[in-house]
Amino acid sequence: MIADHMMRLVHMENSGLVNMLLNDKHGDLGRMYNLFRRVPNGLAMIQDVMTSHLRETGKQLVTDAERLKDPVEYVQRLLDEKEKYDGIISLAFSNDKTFQNALNSSFEYFINLNSRSPEFISLFVDDKLRKGLKGVSEEDVEIILDKVMMIFRYLQEKDVFEKYYKQHLAKRLLSGKTVSDDAERSLIVKLKTAYGYQYTSKLEGMFTDMKTSQDTMQGFCSSYPELTDGTTLVVQVLTMGSWPTQPSITCHLPFEMSALCEKFQSYYLGTHTGRRLSWQTNMGTADIKAIFGKGQKHGLNVSTYQMCVLMLFNNADGLSYKEIEQVTAIPASDLKRCLQSMACVKGKNVLRKEPMSKDIGEEDSFFVNEKFASKFYKVKVGTVVAQKESEPEKQETRQRVEGDRKPQIEAAIVRIMKSRKVIDHNNIIAEVTKQLQSRFLANPMEIKKRIESLIEQEFLERDNSDRKI
Repeated sequence: MIADHMMRLVHMENSGLVNMLLNDKHGDLGRMYNLFRRVPNGLAMIQDVMTSHLRETGKQLVTDAERLKDPVEYVQRLLDEKEKYDGIISLAFSNDKTFQNALNSSFEYFINLNSRSPEFISLFVDDKLRKGLKGVSEEDVEIILDKVMMIFRYLQEKDVFEKYYKQHLAKRLLSGKTVSDDAERSLIVKLKTAYGYQYTSKLEGMFTDMKTSQDTMQGFCSSYPELTDGTTLVVQVLTMGSWPTQPSITCHLPFEMSALCEKFQSYYLGTHTGRRLSWQTNMGTADIKAIFGKGQKHGLNVSTYQMCVLMLFNNADGLSYKEIEQVTAIPASDLKRCLQSMACVKGKNVLRKEPMSKDIGEEDSFFVNEKFASKFYKVKVGTVVAQKESEPEKQETRQRVEGDRKPQIEAAIVRIMKSRKVIDHNNIIAEVTKQLQSRFLANPMEIKKRIESLIEQEFLERDNSDRKI
C-alpha cells in the first residue's frame, strides 16, 4: 500500500517532501521516514529528492551575485543551511548515517562550485575574531569556530584557505585587533587536530614571533634609554617563512623614523649574526600628534603609509598626488587607498582634496583640513580596505598557491616511488591525488608535468620497453 503511493506523496504540489523541508516540518518528515523505511528503496527515494533539492538551493546560494558581495553574510547563510539540515536529520530521520553522508556530499559539491569559498570562510573567521564577538562569551566563540570547522572540512582547496587565513591572522596580530589570543589559539588547535602539525606550524610560528619581539624591544629600549622621549619605535621581527610578507615593498620614511630604524637595525644585527632585516612598511601602524585650524589637538592612529603622507604636510601647505607619490614611493594602489581614507571618509577627513570626489585621481591636490573636528582626542583613521580581493590580487594569490603546490606534488611522487620502486602512470596519479587530498585536489595535468620535471632531473626514469611505467 505504501509503495503504490510513495511517488505521489513525495512529489505532492504544496505538501510534498520539498515543502516539508522548506518549512521545517519535522513531525511530518519523521512520519514519512517511519512509513517509507518499511518499503524496499523507500528511504532511497526520500534521500534522492532531499539531495537534489539541497544541491539546487546550495548552488543558488553560492552563485548568486548579490550574496557574493558580502563574504560574512555568504558564510553565515551556509552555516544556517547546515544547521537546518542537521536539525532535520537528527529530529526527523533519527540520525540516519546514509542521510548524513548525502548531506556531506551535497555540501562538498556546492561549496566548491565557488572558487572564492576559502577566501570568504577566512574573512568570516576574521570578522568574528577581529571585532564581531564583543560581549560574547568564550563558549559562544567556541561554538562559532566549531561550526566554521564543519564547513571548512568540505573545502577541496584547504591550502588556499591557509594562504588567506595567514594574511588575515597577520593583520590581526600586528594591529593588536584580535578578540583574544585564546580564541585564536583554539582555532589553530582545531586545525592542527584535523589536519596535522604541518598545516599549522607556520601559524604557530607567528605567535612565537610576537612573543620574541616583545623581548627584543625590551633589550633595545634598555640599550638606548635616551629614545624613550620624543619619537619612539616598536618593531615586530617576523620570520620570513612564517608570515605572508611581501618582498621589498619599501617606502621612504620621514627622517625622524629612518634614523630610529637604522639604530634598531644596528642593535639587532649586533646581537644576532647571519640575519637580514627588510622593513615591511605596508604592515605597520603609527600614532602621531596633529594640530588643526584653531589650535585643536588630536592624536591620530594611522598606518605607516598614512604617517609618511601626513608628515609631508609639516613643510608644505598643499601637495599634488604626483608629488606625494614621488616623495614617498608608496605603490600606487596602496597610496590611493591611503589618501582615500584620509580625504574622502566623513569624520576621518584630516586632509582636504580638490576637486572633491569619492575616488582618487592622479590630477588631485591635497591640503590639511583646517576645519577637521572630532569629539574624541584620539582618532583612528582606518584604511579603506577592499574587503574582498580585487581580480588582479586574486590572480596573484592563485599564482602563489600554484607555486607552493609544485614542491608538494613532487615530494608526494618521490615518496610513493621510494616505497613502490616501479609503478604505472595511472596508479601514480591516483596515489598522488589521494595523498594530497587533505590539502588540495591535485590537477592530473599538473602531476603529469611534475613527473616530467622529475624525469628531467633524473629522480625517476621511464621503463625502456613500456613508456607508461
